[in-house]
Formats: sequence, C-alpha cells, structure tokens
Amino acid sequence: MSHKNQLSTQREGTIINVISSRQEKELLKAVETIKQMLEEKFHGIKLSWKQSCTLVEVISELRETFPDVEFADPKPKSTMKPDGGILSIVSTNGKACPILIAEKKNQGTNDIRTTKGLAKQAQGNAIERLGKNVIGFRTSMISESIFPFVCFGDGCDFAEDSSILDRVVTIAMFGKLNRIHLHNEGPGQTFNRGTFYFREEHWTQKEMENLSFEIAIKSVYYYFSKYGESYFNIV
Repeated sequence: MSHKNQLSTQREGTIINVISSRQEKELLKAVETIKQMLEEKFHGIKLSWKQSCTLVEVISELRETFPDVEFADPKPKSTMKPDGGILSIVSTNGKACPILIAEKKNQGTNDIRTTKGLAKQAQGNAIERLGKNVIGFRTSMISESIFPFVCFGDGCDFAEDSSILDRVVTIAMFGKLNRIHLHNEGPGQTFNRGTFYFREEHWTQKEMENLSFEIAIKSVYYYFSKYGESYFNIV
C-alpha cells in the first residue's frame, strides 16, 4: 500500500474526522438559519447558496474585471469548497455577490491522547489547507472593499499558548484574531483580512450563527451602499 493510501486509511473514521463532520454540519445549519433571517429582514431580496465554486468561474470573472492582467488556466474540475459554503445576495441581472464565506477547522488530538496515556503527536496541518482557500477567495473578492470570509477554529492546537495561532495570524495578514475584519483596511484598502475566530473550546452552532450573521448583514448593507437597493430588487 502506498504512503498516500496508508494516510487515507489511517484518517478514515478517526476521532478528528468524526468531530469535523459534526462541526461542519453545525456550521451548515447556522448558515441556513442566517439565510432565513436575512430573507425575513429584507423582503424582496434573492439569496443563493452554493457548496463550492470552480477556479474556472473565479478566473473568468477576474479576466472580465481585469482584462489587462494575465491569469492561468486551471483544470475544469478544480474547486474551492468552504465547509459552510458561499452565501450570496443576487442582483436583478443575476450577479451573485458573496455576503458570507464560512469555514470550520478542528485541529489537535493531543488532549485526547494524553487522557489515554499516549505520547503526543506533531500538530496537524489543517491551517495550511485553510490558507489555500483564503488566498483563492481573497483574490476572487479583490474588486470589492469587503472580504466576508470567516473561519471558526477549535481544538487543543489552538490553545492560547500555541504557536500554531501565529500561522493563523499570518493567513489573516497579521490581523488580530477573534474580531471581525470585514471591510478592507489601510491606505488604498490594502488589507482585506477576513475574520478568524480561533480558540481551544468548541464553537457552538449558536455562536457561529451570531458572529456570521453580523458579517452577512453588514455585507448586505455594503452592497446596498455601493450598488443601490434597487439593484437587488428591494420592494
């Protein structure tokens, strides 16, 4: 059996997969509730949700916005798939404007291993995998003045004294964690950081719902301010 297949077999059905699956479902439920709350608050808007987007879609829009910039040609099936999907407000001409891109990461099993008398393992690489999506979505939103991305991370690897948190800070363009960074910051709006809530304790569905709703509703108001409410068929 190849090393790659061994890793796949070892990971399948492990505690961390069970935890991740449950917590991803909690995030999806939170996003669905947010969608319903927004539809109740803003009568006449159309919202869309999708699980993923292809790199071809992203690059097609970038080419339209930046015709003088050269872009690569990715494989047709290559995608970005955030755990909570992509929630957007849809304009009257069918343009989907993202208002919430949500991720959930759980990392660290050493707390469980310690209770079983097992030796500690090296800290995982969930954060490195997160970085790819952040770069992709950050670039896809480069023509806007907001970045409605949020990631909730929990597990013993994210304890307050963990150096792993510095990896998250780096992905956040060195912004502070556990606070909302929706609007671009700095001269020329250079820092489109996104929002990163990380701690050791589990994030509940209600907590993720409340924090994500704040990002989503502020994003809606941003688009209203930029394009006008009639652009989204508000009645």
